[in-house]
Amino acid sequence: METNEQPASQPLGVAAIGYAFMGKAHSQAWRNVAAYFDVPAVEQKVLVGRDAEQVAEAAARYGWKESATDWREVIARDDVHIVDICAPGWLHAEIAIAALEAGKHVLVEKPLANSLPESERMVAAAASARARGVVSMVGFNYRRVPALAYAKQLIAAGRIGAVREVRASYLQDWLADEGAPMTWRLRKETAGSGALGDIASHAIDQVQYLTGDTVTEVSGRLHTFVAQRPGPGGPEEVTVDDAAWATLSLASGAVASVEVSRVATGRKNSLRIEVYGSEGALAFDLERLGELEFLDATAPAEEQGFRRIVVTEPGHPYAGAWWPQGHMIGWEHTFTHQIRDFLEAIREGSAPSPSFEEGLQVQRVLGAIEESAAAKSSTVHL
Repeated sequence: METNEQPASQPLGVAAIGYAFMGKAHSQAWRNVAAYFDVPAVEQKVLVGRDAEQVAEAAARYGWKESATDWREVIARDDVHIVDICAPGWLHAEIAIAALEAGKHVLVEKPLANSLPESERMVAAAASARARGVVSMVGFNYRRVPALAYAKQLIAAGRIGAVREVRASYLQDWLADEGAPMTWRLRKETAGSGALGDIASHAIDQVQYLTGDTVTEVSGRLHTFVAQRPGPGGPEEVTVDDAAWATLSLASGAVASVEVSRVATGRKNSLRIEVYGSEGALAFDLERLGELEFLDATAPAEEQGFRRIVVTEPGHPYAGAWWPQGHMIGWEHTFTHQIRDFLEAIREGSAPSPSFEEGLQVQRVLGAIEESAAAKSSTVHL
């Protein structure tokens, strides 16, 4: 095993594995983070992908100094100190473990991996690396939406009292058309699961993140509405879920409901979260990312009602780094905030959140939902 030391005067060299959707989003964050936040200096060293021509083109567009096709060679380089894994989930464990053992700080996209055994191996590797000063984090970027980070502050401060219920739904429609083509996200061997791992992972993380609570029991159901999709050689079988539903019991006694779908016609990217407490309530929708609804139930009944908070004040989480009040930021900024927090942890030698252990907890909930669905929605204890 190696250490990840670099001279203090030199920037941290970054390698990103994957250049498609998430690779593009992460590249934007690496390119911009130092312009808006006080973070350790970084250098976009190399972008890695399987297609040499396409990854070279992406590297030039996204600000990387060079491109490569062999991630093993890249993580062995002395000028690479951070490995950012944006590859599909089935590759996460192998790359992350190798990078951690090589002494590289690791950021890996959610979900942590495609299976519990893979996730557990990643957690063990992260714990071993942490003892040598190596930092690791899983990328649940919605924790870095200013409105959701502010919601967490309000809940932690007791502004809505004891949390009783949480409703979380994440609805998309990119697979609503039965003619939408087959992709790796629709095959269990590459994706692990469908809407469950892809977007329920976000919803479940938010339930636990916002409340500071832990899921202890699960009852779930999965469903595939379109059983076949057009492939290059003809129709191919879809082996993952299109939608998932779950009821979650939390350690505090609170109850959460989760509904996710990639065939919800008309919903583009709607992560809707409602938190109901003994003294108030909060509501958020990702399609109105800069707003938070807040109800103070301690006010006189005649004055009560949800009020809209525009989360752009300098005192709101992350907002002070950007524009004057009322000038909205967007979805892509959550990745910049994520990189900022990751780099802060590297500088301070602290453990960032969400840790691989937190990612594993989400995986356990996802696994319990699958187990419950296979047993006709029987309750599964974590």
